Amino acid sequence: MTTAVFFGCTFIAFGPAAALFLFTIARDPLRVIFLIAGAFFWLVSLLLSSLVWFIAVQASNKESASQQKGLLVFGVVLSVLLQEVFRFAYYKLLKKANQGLLALSQEDTMPISVRQLAYVSGLGFGFMSGSFSVVNILADSLGPGTVGIHGDSQHYFISSAFMTMAVILLHMFWGVVFFDACEKQKWSSVAVVVGSHLFVSCMTFLNPQYEGSLIPAYLVTLLMGGWAFFCAGGSLRNLKLCLTCKDKDFLLANHRSR
Repeated sequence: MTTAVFFGCTFIAFGPAAALFLFTIARDPLRVIFLIAGAFFWLVSLLLSSLVWFIAVQASNKESASQQKGLLVFGVVLSVLLQEVFRFAYYKLLKKANQGLLALSQEDTMPISVRQLAYVSGLGFGFMSGSFSVVNILADSLGPGTVGIHGDSQHYFISSAFMTMAVILLHMFWGVVFFDACEKQKWSSVAVVVGSHLFVSCMTFLNPQYEGSLIPAYLVTLLMGGWAFFCAGGSLRNLKLCLTCKDKDFLLANHRSR
């Protein structure tokens, strides 16, 4: 049973992201490189936030439960802010790198568009964030032990898997919206990305009341997914044509124009 829980939760957490990687990124070496670089930037942000949090913990006396909870909240907020700072730093770096690739290329078009960079880097952020969020939980799911034997929730593992899937997809959507906002200098949209990231992260403090964290997280995921769709150049007409499988020549011409 523990093995089934392990593989089931793993496929829930990483299944959609792994499918996106295999079908849209794995065949393009340049996209793979940018995805790995995005994951590295997320790791650096985690390293810095962990260092600051460690110093804060050592400087405090940690005597009361309220102080411990305050340090935890501080750590979460700091981590989110540093992730978004490094997302912006990665955006600036990718712009420079793309200009260099264009200078070396014999073509007049960018080797990879900003929208593609946003999608790939966001998925890199999401993969690494999801891995650090759920890897220890998945290891514990192999046993030994029985979840909920002392009256705790029996949905701990599957709830964590669904939350991880939402966070991975959100990082991808946040990346698309964030890069588009930086391109158009819509700083209010950047603020919405940071605010929604803080909101979803802070909702996890409601656990083990998982309905209080999962439902808002998936509502934000749906909203950000729709926003990212339009930021990436999507339209209701394109969506209708895709769902009905009509006018394939139009869709092919629209894809080549990008």
